[in-house]
Amino acid sequence: MATVSEHGLKRVVWQRIKETIIEDCKKSEIWKILILDHFTTKLLSSCCKMSDLMQEGITIVEDLYKSREPVLEMKAIYFMTPTAKCVDAFIGDFKLKPKYKAAYVYFTDYCSDELFNKMKLYCGKYIRVCKELNISFLPQESQVFTCDNPGAFRSIYSPHCSQDKVKTLETLAAQIVTLCATLDENPGVRYKKETVLENTTLDNAKQLAALVDYKLTKHYDMDDNSKKKGKTQAQLLIVERGFDPVTPILHELTYQAMAYDLVPIKNDTYKYKSKDGSEKEALLNEDDQLWARLRHMHIAEVSEQIPKLVKEISANKKQPDGKVAMFQCQPQKTVHLNLTEDCMNHFQKNVEKLCKAEQDLAVGSDVEGVKVKDPMRTLLPVLLHPHGTYDKIRAVLLYIFSLNGTTEENLNKLIQHVKIEEDREFILNWRELGVPIISSPSFFPMRRSSRRDRTQEETYSLSRWTPVIKDVMEDAVENKLETREWPHQSECPAAWNGSGAVSARQKHKASTQDERRSGSRLIIFVIGGISYSEMRSAYQVTQSVKSCEVIIGSSHIVTPMELLDDIQALSKPTTTKETFTIVKE
Repeated sequence: MATVSEHGLKRVVWQRIKETIIEDCKKSEIWKILILDHFTTKLLSSCCKMSDLMQEGITIVEDLYKSREPVLEMKAIYFMTPTAKCVDAFIGDFKLKPKYKAAYVYFTDYCSDELFNKMKLYCGKYIRVCKELNISFLPQESQVFTCDNPGAFRSIYSPHCSQDKVKTLETLAAQIVTLCATLDENPGVRYKKETVLENTTLDNAKQLAALVDYKLTKHYDMDDNSKKKGKTQAQLLIVERGFDPVTPILHELTYQAMAYDLVPIKNDTYKYKSKDGSEKEALLNEDDQLWARLRHMHIAEVSEQIPKLVKEISANKKQPDGKVAMFQCQPQKTVHLNLTEDCMNHFQKNVEKLCKAEQDLAVGSDVEGVKVKDPMRTLLPVLLHPHGTYDKIRAVLLYIFSLNGTTEENLNKLIQHVKIEEDREFILNWRELGVPIISSPSFFPMRRSSRRDRTQEETYSLSRWTPVIKDVMEDAVENKLETREWPHQSECPAAWNGSGAVSARQKHKASTQDERRSGSRLIIFVIGGISYSEMRSAYQVTQSVKSCEVIIGSSHIVTPMELLDDIQALSKPTTTKETFTIVKE
């Protein structure tokens, strides 16, 4: 897998910020203070370092909500979300006694007239600039974005949050539009056809597709930078989490997915003990070239690849005297040797015994290609072994998914065996995602959606499953998605085949991103969370096709245990209203 491109989402976002916020402020020679809220702190952290800001003349970064001493000789840049809470905090800095010489105000997204007029009323004379950037998503990786909204899962799928659902879909749609605007794309929009289960229809993808398309039209009608923009050679596909329940709960053996599943990594920070016993921590992101090169490899390859890649990366970082800078890569080498060892310890202790059964249930056949005729025989060894409760729940779910639902009597026996009588929602609540859990008592043959034949692809015996989204990506690039299953909310100018020939009519202002690619973009949005395996698929398809860049996003990224916890919580009533807000830290 090639190293992360310099021209990924993170770079595009940073360029956008530089071209607006930084360029506006460079006109003044006074060094400035940058004031951020919770979301914009995450946004800036995702695409630049403090040293980048220092180079641009920003000396201090502050929290919008914290008490700050006045610095009257400095001009302040406010980069914030257009919420009442943020605007009130901003007004508080100027209304009674100004904290700064002047304010340059930048919103991530559209600011309502009400909030704008409120700012103008109380501190208009201090505002030098007020602009909307249209960046209300997080560039998580070079080809991955999130809306930084884990609460969207509950708002959309919980029967207790039906009032929040419309507002949440509206918010997600607005954020997806800012992604498209940042990439200068006006894509054709398609969605996975709604699921009908137990006389209810799950049509969140259809609703979100309609909202996104409406907001895209509105955005490009209002765009000051160009005339009305037609559809570009890009395609946006919207699917629900329930379309593939298998991928996010399987034990994965590729490095990134395995590490986040088995090792306690919080906020992308891995903590470990060094040889001298001291506590160390490392940030797992694309600034670490070794991580960017290793993360999609199978764990069996990682250990042997670490020393090779260290040499290769070091060779590209030669010092002025011609010496190879091996020492610069040593900290990363130590981190990844430790993390690989952690992953392998978990694998040998517990996971190896689970993987064969999980793969057989997921794929529907064993490693020899022989069909699994009795899934219960595959499941029983897992249930009889002293595995942890979560591992047994994952195996039971894979068994149920393989049958497209089981009988109530059989389900009760399984729940008793796993001893989750009081927590049966771990399994039952998948119905809220449109996944069949209870079937009719009569026997039905196992029903599976057709999958791409990958028997000729080289795979490890414990990693035979391919995320369904990878099939979707490849079918979309080859223009093979069935309209019956993937209706168009709006279409591209011509039949889209991923080859990306852009007509003269569609040409737009060149950017570094546009110069890099001669092909099209495929943007995938999964309602309800994406897994690390699905993120990997976007890179793999981009790498194999080359003429099409695949970008994948969701409200948030999920690990198997986080998803199970979210599923279980769906049926619990909530006392606090859960909507997308910027929280004070």
